[in-house]
Amino acid sequence: MAKQFWTAIENGIAELVIENPPVNALDSIGWRSFSEEIDALQRHPDVRVIVIRAEGRGFCAGVDIKELQRHPERIPEVNAGNWETFRAIHRGLKPVIVAAHGYILGGGIGICGSADVIVCSPDATFGVPEVDRGALGAGAHLQRLFPVQKVRQMYFTGEPIDAAEAHRLGAVEKVVPRDELRAAAMAIAAKIASKSATIIRLAKEALNGIEDGDLEHKYRWEQGFTAQAYLTAESQEARDAFVAKRDADFDKAKGAR
Repeated sequence: MAKQFWTAIENGIAELVIENPPVNALDSIGWRSFSEEIDALQRHPDVRVIVIRAEGRGFCAGVDIKELQRHPERIPEVNAGNWETFRAIHRGLKPVIVAAHGYILGGGIGICGSADVIVCSPDATFGVPEVDRGALGAGAHLQRLFPVQKVRQMYFTGEPIDAAEAHRLGAVEKVVPRDELRAAAMAIAAKIASKSATIIRLAKEALNGIEDGDLEHKYRWEQGFTAQAYLTAESQEARDAFVAKRDADFDKAKGAR
């Protein structure tokens, strides 16, 4: 199986790049491997800062819905890979900067919501279409980015917000042209990498400790409801409709129960 991301390390900065066409959705193996790579970079003696970005049409479309439609038994493994990835970013004591472009969906929201700094291009859109895919998740990370009522509006409607609105709401540090995105992220990373690694590690641990609530615990709570949602006929119909590129018929799904 082709690798779904790659890594480069230079001058204390690890660059972790998602590259899995066509939409940078990771499958069950991809999410687990991604979390292991982040953990390895967090332990790497030459790494002081991690930059996560992507190649292709968009940053990350989340999980591979087509895989879950074909193999629903892999849902627990996908959930575990998601949890471990977001935990590795958030709990790891080296700062993580995300440079995002295009669509940022589902697991892409989890990556951004776990990170320390976000920069994006003007074409970036942040969304959680989970309810339209028969799933749940990433609400805890979305709420780390945006105010509560904005999160609920986005979650219930599935409607995304654009880069300008994300910047206005304070989630995004800066919005730069697409061809300047990597350089903007690397400039912030270089500034952090020039400081005391010990003090930066202590700073991240301290900042994590004063956050409101436990992000990983809140996401684990969500995942229980995600698993419950996946057991419903409506969830199966939503995934079938997505793969078939048609509108979901939830009345038919209810009748099939």
